[in-house]
Amino acid sequence: MAKNKDARPPTYAVSVVGLSGTEKEKGNCGVGKSCLCNRYVRPDADSYYSEHTSVLSTIDFGGRVVNNDHFLYWGEVIHRGDDGLDCKIQVIEQTEFIDDQTFLPHRSTNLQPYTKRAAAAKLQSAEKLMYICTDQLGLEQDFDQKQMPDGKLNIDGFLLCIDVSKGCNRKFDDQMKFVSSLHSQLVKSKKPIVVAATKCDECVDQHLRDLQSFVGSKKSLMVVETSGRTGINVEMCFNALIQQMDKMRGKPKTVPYLEAYRLQRQVVATMTDRFEKLMMQEVRDYHTTWKTVANTLKGQTDYEDFITLEGSRKGRNMFNKHIAQLKQEHIRRRREEYLITLPKTLHNLLNNLEELEHLTWAEAQSLIRSRHDFQYWFVVLEHPPWDETDHIDNNDRRVPFDLLDTPDGERIYQKHVQHLFSEKRRVEMKERFKKTLDRVHFISPGQPWEEVMCFVMEDEAFKYITESDRRDVYSRHQQEIVERAKEEFQEMLFEHAELFYDLDLNATPSCDKMSEIHSVLNEEPRYRALQKLAPDRESLLLKHIGFVYHPTKETCLSGQSCVDLKVEQVLANRLVQLDHGRSNLYYNIASIDKINLCLLGKEGLAQELANEIRAQSTDDEYTLDGKIYELELLPVDVNSTLLFSHTWVSTFKPHGCFCVFNSIETLNCVGDCIGRIRAEIAQNRRERFAQPLPFILILANQRDTICKNMPILRHQGQQLANKLQCTFVDIPSGAFPRKFNEFQIKQALRAVLEGLKHNFDFLSPPPSIKDISETDLRIVMCAMCWDPFSVDLILSPFLDSQCCSAGLPGQSNTLILDKIIGDSRRRIQVTVLSYHSSIGVRKDELVHGYILVYSAKRKASMATLRAFLAEVNDVIPVQMVAITDSQADFFENDAIKELMTEGEHIATEIAAKFTALYSLSQYHRQTEVFTPFFNEVLEKKQNIESSFLLDSSSRECTTGASEDVFPTSPHSHSPAYNPYYPDSEDDTEAPPPYSPIGDDVQLLPTASDRTKCRIDLEGNEYPVHSTPISEHERNHKVPPPVRPKPILPKPNVKKLDPNLLRTIEAGMRSNRRTPRGTLGHLDDGEASDNYADPVDTLLRSKGFSNDDTYAVPEDTHSRMIKMRNSFGGLQAEEENGFDRRSQAVRRPSKYKHRSKILFSKTTAYQRRFHSDSDGEESGPATQKKKKGRAHRGSEEDPLLSPADPWKGGIDNPAITSDPEQDDKKMKKKKTPKTPKESKKKSSKPPKPLYPPTRRTWDSCYFGVPLQNLVTPEKPIPLFIDKCVDYIERTGLTTEGLYRVSGNKTDQDNIQKQFDQDHSIDFVVMDVAVNAVAGALKAFFADLPDPLIPYSLHPELVEAAKIVDYIERLQVLREIVDKFPPVNYAVFKFIITHLNRVSQQSKTTLMTADNLSICFWPTLMRPDFENKETLSTTKLNQAVVESFILQSDYFFYGGEVAESSSSEGTPPPRCHNMVEALLPLQLPPPLQPQQIQHTLPPDPLL
Repeated sequence: MAKNKDARPPTYAVSVVGLSGTEKEKGNCGVGKSCLCNRYVRPDADSYYSEHTSVLSTIDFGGRVVNNDHFLYWGEVIHRGDDGLDCKIQVIEQTEFIDDQTFLPHRSTNLQPYTKRAAAAKLQSAEKLMYICTDQLGLEQDFDQKQMPDGKLNIDGFLLCIDVSKGCNRKFDDQMKFVSSLHSQLVKSKKPIVVAATKCDECVDQHLRDLQSFVGSKKSLMVVETSGRTGINVEMCFNALIQQMDKMRGKPKTVPYLEAYRLQRQVVATMTDRFEKLMMQEVRDYHTTWKTVANTLKGQTDYEDFITLEGSRKGRNMFNKHIAQLKQEHIRRRREEYLITLPKTLHNLLNNLEELEHLTWAEAQSLIRSRHDFQYWFVVLEHPPWDETDHIDNNDRRVPFDLLDTPDGERIYQKHVQHLFSEKRRVEMKERFKKTLDRVHFISPGQPWEEVMCFVMEDEAFKYITESDRRDVYSRHQQEIVERAKEEFQEMLFEHAELFYDLDLNATPSCDKMSEIHSVLNEEPRYRALQKLAPDRESLLLKHIGFVYHPTKETCLSGQSCVDLKVEQVLANRLVQLDHGRSNLYYNIASIDKINLCLLGKEGLAQELANEIRAQSTDDEYTLDGKIYELELLPVDVNSTLLFSHTWVSTFKPHGCFCVFNSIETLNCVGDCIGRIRAEIAQNRRERFAQPLPFILILANQRDTICKNMPILRHQGQQLANKLQCTFVDIPSGAFPRKFNEFQIKQALRAVLEGLKHNFDFLSPPPSIKDISETDLRIVMCAMCWDPFSVDLILSPFLDSQCCSAGLPGQSNTLILDKIIGDSRRRIQVTVLSYHSSIGVRKDELVHGYILVYSAKRKASMATLRAFLAEVNDVIPVQMVAITDSQADFFENDAIKELMTEGEHIATEIAAKFTALYSLSQYHRQTEVFTPFFNEVLEKKQNIESSFLLDSSSRECTTGASEDVFPTSPHSHSPAYNPYYPDSEDDTEAPPPYSPIGDDVQLLPTASDRTKCRIDLEGNEYPVHSTPISEHERNHKVPPPVRPKPILPKPNVKKLDPNLLRTIEAGMRSNRRTPRGTLGHLDDGEASDNYADPVDTLLRSKGFSNDDTYAVPEDTHSRMIKMRNSFGGLQAEEENGFDRRSQAVRRPSKYKHRSKILFSKTTAYQRRFHSDSDGEESGPATQKKKKGRAHRGSEEDPLLSPADPWKGGIDNPAITSDPEQDDKKMKKKKTPKTPKESKKKSSKPPKPLYPPTRRTWDSCYFGVPLQNLVTPEKPIPLFIDKCVDYIERTGLTTEGLYRVSGNKTDQDNIQKQFDQDHSIDFVVMDVAVNAVAGALKAFFADLPDPLIPYSLHPELVEAAKIVDYIERLQVLREIVDKFPPVNYAVFKFIITHLNRVSQQSKTTLMTADNLSICFWPTLMRPDFENKETLSTTKLNQAVVESFILQSDYFFYGGEVAESSSSEGTPPPRCHNMVEALLPLQLPPPLQPQQIQHTLPPDPLL
């Protein structure tokens, strides 16, 4: 031991020795000396190296670490003992380095053998560096460099290492021999020796026992069981040696290896647990790196202790394991999220159980991938599986598609399918339970579930579903019946309109009135249905009453369905305000000196006409009426492609078009061309007020043909001119050698100039605001809110016409019509309002006529009309309009029939007009529907205004002014302003088979009327005057009325229309007699008793009371004028300019006093209420008093009966009721019919629905018998085959196929061109599918006999009555087999086609039922005038429907197709229908030719 001269800790040098040498001597591995030294000097696990080689190169052996010595300096260790004493331990390892070239020991300064060299007590090596690891050799600068102190050491003790493991190619006995020799040398040094049994972790028990025996045989030699690899008892081994070197220290206690190992494992486990807990606390993201964690945890005890004990490698391994766990946990969570999302995803993609029932999981996956929204729910990864890709880290929540390949995916799919099954069953049971509730009719609105539950407990569906589902279904059922009951209650209130509309606006119902209301409504089941919801019922009633007495758009019970709002929206979208900047579109007729003429003809006629005009011209200058015009001519053939160009009109800018013809064929071609040109102009016209194009029809002289055809051409030309609203130029009388003569050309040019002049007259002056605001007639159209038809239906007659424009700004529900009514053009203001908004107009405003619209499907609509009409003055003309879907509704629905019958009877009683409009018909889109009504209003205009003046004068004096609904006055003196609108495409459509307005409506003027009028370019007639019209005649001023009984003036009197005032003043000042025109006359004597005769008032005495004062409207100075009669009454009347007797105007009454129906409805409630409230008080005295009242047309009029005389039916629901027709009806009713006559009439053979005269041209194909068009090789007519092929190729999915009618002109063109060329291609023609469909139907309509023979109709009807469905089909198939072969083949072909059309009903909306409705009249063509036919309408339609549905069964031997509604369903019972329709008669089909007035037969024909 070194001398301890200072107070420094002692320093001991320990030499570690053991078996060393070559591989032959020590084997493949050493005895563990280096590992023991390494573990003692650097005990940290990170500083321990398990490999320390002794085979070195010469360079490494000579390096500073080895320094050519066979020993290593391991460095110093500060040892602190249990007694607190410190010392330094310097560790030396004696080894023998082997040359890696010769595998012999390196030569050293000490050439002694290892046994002697290792036992040396003194060691010396200058500048020898501390050894750390094998990697240090040659790289000393990269490691810590510490030199052996003083370059020499004195060894104080020896640590003898003996390997007790199995060894590597080494015998333990040989080792012990070497150790024995070495020990004997060590003993000589007299230094302490401790034996270290190394590698005890791989210990061989026998070796250990042999070692212990060896140690036991030696004096004072101890052994310590160690393991450098595990670090067990290493420090104890050195401590034992230190104790022997320093006797002052206590003897250490040695612990066997196994015990020490157990204790160490406990420490390691504790440190590992602490480290794991620390790791779980600090590391929560699996993306964290070890370097980051090590830096973060550095300095924490648990981390440092574990790293020291186990090392960073184990720490990193544990960290990686923890990170892997975190990642797996994250993947598990994501997988759970996907698995939770997957059922929802499958529900969205695979929600149809029928698709999945028989699919495998792989097929289901393919079906999922085929969905259009697959990418929204799933993501397909390039490199599956998903949990090994970056998909786990992104935010994409879509399900990886490869997840479906897992067992979990298939399990969830199977569970989803089972859920669909159970949900389907649950829904079915809920629906069954809902139907059960629907069948329980005693469930009332508001009834609790507990009261109903006991009645349905035995139901299977009730037992299947849960209680929550039961309550949910019942709640839904209650909501439905409550809403339905409330709607029915509200409808009931509207049906009792007369009960509410008997008070003035803004009034408050009295207690008696409320009692009356409750008394009447209490008898209604719909009132009692809300008994359990009495507060809601009372709220609805009060809300309805509040609306009735304070009606506005905002309080309308229909909300956004209010007619006023809908009308405003429609008019705002379809009308434009008048453009006041149109002056640049007009030109002065006097400045025209050049006329561009388009000459239209066929087969060279246009060029011949051009040559004739040029022959009569001089250098293209034509003299007409003293003026020279430059003519530019453009001859065009009707087949020229120029007509199909969109630019020729704008390029050539024609002023007129001469259309020449000389045969029926050329006339038809010209007519078609005119229609196309007008359509093109209308479609491409950018500005609404562009100028029209006049068309002139010119008949060419036929020099080479027989003259007997000329009357036919003349008649047809005139008819076409009337239809197209253009001028017709006939051939003048006398013989002419050429086709055209000068007279015709001049007449045609005059017509063009006249048309241009006429357009200038009414288009040229830009109107002022005053002109626009003045109208000739004011018409109010009323409609009921919530009626089941579109507002477009009632507005279309105006909006689709060419003469419609918007009203003034601020009048959002008003439109202006410029039409020729009477003998001149008139401006008609039509205001479309709801009935509730019209009440104020009816009371306070001047209205010349009412158009009252009601729905024939709704009783409330008729009731509201009656309540409104009852209070209208009977001098105002009324047009009643019934709305329904089609004419068939009248025959098939008793309720519709009753309402339409009632409407016509009311119209008959009050001498009003009545018409029906059908929503499924296009004919209502013509303003001519209301033309007769406008004529009547114009005729009665003066009487209406005079009566209004009388009524308003007295009302203003008593009630003061009221607010105007119409802010402007009626037009009475300014010239009419008539804007022009382009022709619409609908002008070319032919009228429908039935006229919805009846036979008494004249759509075209008679021949005598045409001589008085000319046709303007938009289709209106205007008068032709030979002399100027007087100012009075042109202005239509109102004649001065009779002065009413005067009433004392009161302040705030409302100002009347200044135009009316000026009219009256002019009549009073002038000396002119009564103006021309009919005056108001007394309709009957019942109302004349109410007022005194004006003549009587003139002869009264001079003493007067209030009755002697007559009030006339304000003068221009807004003063009331009072006049008193003198005894020279007649003379005074003459001086005032009018004859009192001839100008007598009766005070207006109400329509309820002229109609038994209206009177009975308005008084029924009051009679019932008074009889209920008065009881016994209404004795004889009261009755006598009522009976003795003077007859004033009051509500107690004894002449009026409350009976309902109209329920017996009407002759025709579609005819327009008119007073002129009443006499005809009465005569028809009076003429009795004998039973024989009726029998004869019923025995007539059925008439075809469409007469074969539909076409206007001769054809060798259409209208001929079917057998003439087929051959055995081609049993289907070519035209049918082409039409069906075109429809199925291009239009099988067209909505409304066969229901929406195509353009009539296109249909005719198709047939005409097919007549000329059977090889035409419809695709090349580019025709509309609906036009081809219409042409196909027209083909069948033109056949001489219907496709289904008349002889089989009775059998088909009888078969349709068979209850059993299968039997019915069998009988029908037997009947079909009776068809003629030609008919059978065509019938089979067309029915098969209709079946294919019905299969596309989801897009076309044309089911077999709809197709049968459209086709059965065409295929069977019954006689609708026959009452028996009317009773079988439904049966015929059902037969055709069965043919379409079961075409495979009838014609191809297939099975009966499933039908949800037909099987087992009995046929409609038609006996009651026949009885109800017996008194009805339907007019024969109205064809386009029948609209024209017939021409007397030409004697030449």
